[in-house]
Amino acid sequence: MTQVDFYFNAPEKLQVACRLAAKAFRQRRPLLIYVPEPELARRLDTLLWSVPSTSFVPHCRTGDRIAAQTPVLIAEDDTSPAGFDLLINLADECPPHFERFERLFEIVSRDEAERLNGRTRYRYYRDRGYPLSDHDLSRDA
Repeated sequence: MTQVDFYFNAPEKLQVACRLAAKAFRQRRPLLIYVPEPELARRLDTLLWSVPSTSFVPHCRTGDRIAAQTPVLIAEDDTSPAGFDLLINLADECPPHFERFERLFEIVSRDEAERLNGRTRYRYYRDRGYPLSDHDLSRDA
C-alpha cells in the first residue's frame, strides 16, 4: 500500500519539491512529479536546473524523447511510466494514479485555500487506510 507523506506549512511549494527531487536523485530513486498546471510545470522545470544551488537534478517532461533515460519526470497528465516508485503531487486533488507508487509526497503551502485542499486529500487517504506521515516545515524555518 502506498505510504503518503504530507509536508505542510511549506513556505514555497516548488522549492520543497526540488529538495525532494534532489534527495530522490541522490538515492537513485526514480521520481515522477505530477503538475497538471502548465505554468506551474514550466516554473518547476526551470527551478530544477538550479535547485539545489550546488548541482542540478536531471529531469524532463514525460513526453520528451529522453524520458526513458531520465530519473526525474514532470507529468502534466495522468501519464504513469513503469519503473517509478516515488510520486510528488503538486495538484489540488489526489493524483489519479497514486496507488501504483510506493510513496506519495503531498506538499501543502501556508495558503488557506491550499490548506483546505490538503486537508481534503489527507482525509481521502486516511479514510481509505493509507499509511500517513506528517512533516511540519514551519519547524525547519
